[in-house]
Amino acid sequence: MRLAVLASGSGTILDAMARSGLPISLVLVDRTCKAEKVAADHGLACELVERTSFGSDFDRVDYTRQVTDRLQTAEIELVAMAGFGTVLDQPIQDAYGGRILNTHPSLLPAFPGWHAVQDAIDYGVKVTGCTVHVATLEVDAGPILAQQAVAVEPDDTVDTLHERIKTVERDLYIRTVREIIDRGYVL
Repeated sequence: MRLAVLASGSGTILDAMARSGLPISLVLVDRTCKAEKVAADHGLACELVERTSFGSDFDRVDYTRQVTDRLQTAEIELVAMAGFGTVLDQPIQDAYGGRILNTHPSLLPAFPGWHAVQDAIDYGVKVTGCTVHVATLEVDAGPILAQQAVAVEPDDTVDTLHERIKTVERDLYIRTVREIIDRGYVL
């Protein structure tokens, strides 16, 4: 199964995926970022489909078509989002619906969105964690594939808690992606 990883940031999840031996056929980034160097260090093909606007003039559908076209050109069969900072629109669902994975730093459906770790601390929960799910048009709302809990310590900050979640998240994501590849389908 041909796997693409979509990334926008530091590439820590990408690095863990590559180190684990997952068969990554393509890394796609939406901006210049550290993930490009991570891909190069692992000898992975990496393409930039640059998001040139972060304002109200951003054409999300057109951008999504560009990403989808690149994935289809590379004959990608499974997409794993790894800190990808752009929410994609309908064209990717038309092409890859049910075959796009995402990881999120909470036990969904609790605390969806960009500030999940801060939200968990603000709410005062004693346990949070991470979720691997199928990405849909609604952010952080797709079918849940795997979850793992992480205790919230009394002295946790967003940074300390997020680091502990990321440690668990990398392992859970890799195991889930590997299981999907081994069986040849998502659900």
